[in-house]
Amino acid sequence: MRLQGAIFVLLPHLGPILVWLFTRDHMSGWCEGPRMLSWCPFYKVLLLVQTAIYSVVGYASYLVWNDLGGGLGWPLALPLGLYAVQLTISWTVLVVFFTVHNPGLALLHLLLLFGLVVSTALIWHPINKLAALLLLPYLAWLTVTSALTYHLWRDSLYPVHQPQPTEKSD
Repeated sequence: MRLQGAIFVLLPHLGPILVWLFTRDHMSGWCEGPRMLSWCPFYKVLLLVQTAIYSVVGYASYLVWNDLGGGLGWPLALPLGLYAVQLTISWTVLVVFFTVHNPGLALLHLLLLFGLVVSTALIWHPINKLAALLLLPYLAWLTVTSALTYHLWRDSLYPVHQPQPTEKSD
């Protein structure tokens, strides 16, 4: 792997590093509250998984870039432009969740991100099948984080001292 490959692997980490620099004091209690989820990972596990996924996705983007001839040009515009948009949304989710502390807005961004990653995989598949397959762990992780975020959002709407709405049975 050339120097460009290393740059592609490291680039996705730029956003999380900046977010961590500004929010590291607030991250340890990210999933705590009156009704903490038993399946909520510690923030260090979250960071470890996110680091691995960003590295894999960065490598996948390198494969696409390399298969399209490298450099800059129109053939790269859609596959890597879509990747750049989903990477930006991914970083935005971190800011919204850890800095703004708004799980509802973070959930909307996560759902948008899920669609963008699926679109990216579909665009990448004809270019490089391995690159498209390398996005599958990211989609799995987005499913987990979306479920966590949904529960945190729901619990923020109905605090523990208020009764939860019950479903009506017909």
